[in-house]
Amino acid sequence: MWNILAKQFEVLLVNAQHIKAVPGRKIDQKDSEWIADLLQHGLLRGSFVPTQPIRELRDLTRYRVSLVQEINRIANRIQKVLEDANIKLASVARDALGASGRAILEAMPAGEQDAARLAEMSKGLLRNKIPELKRWRSKVE
Repeated sequence: MWNILAKQFEVLLVNAQHIKAVPGRKIDQKDSEWIADLLQHGLLRGSFVPTQPIRELRDLTRYRVSLVQEINRIANRIQKVLEDANIKLASVARDALGASGRAILEAMPAGEQDAARLAEMSKGLLRNKIPELKRWRSKVE
């Protein structure tokens, strides 16, 4: 609404606490008359409203935060399902859903049971933990 009105009018965003009407029955018409009277006498101070590019950037940032939170919720849910199945990959791999973890997790439902083969699927720094991965898988079985 703000973006539409701001193109045609000078729009003023005012904190509701600063324009409390006199006590009595609350009627929208009375409130609007009171606000108009305050505006005519220059008694309303507008709140800060960032420029359009900044508002759009804030919207994108908020959306990114919500996406990251959703990713974390899903990762936690996957981790819980794995732990319920007695698969404690996170105890060995720092990121159980990283490239190595995903490769191992994709191989398991495909029928791979051999701990050595599963451990060899590790990549990067997780390759340093191949002996631990072999022990981890043998504990699960």
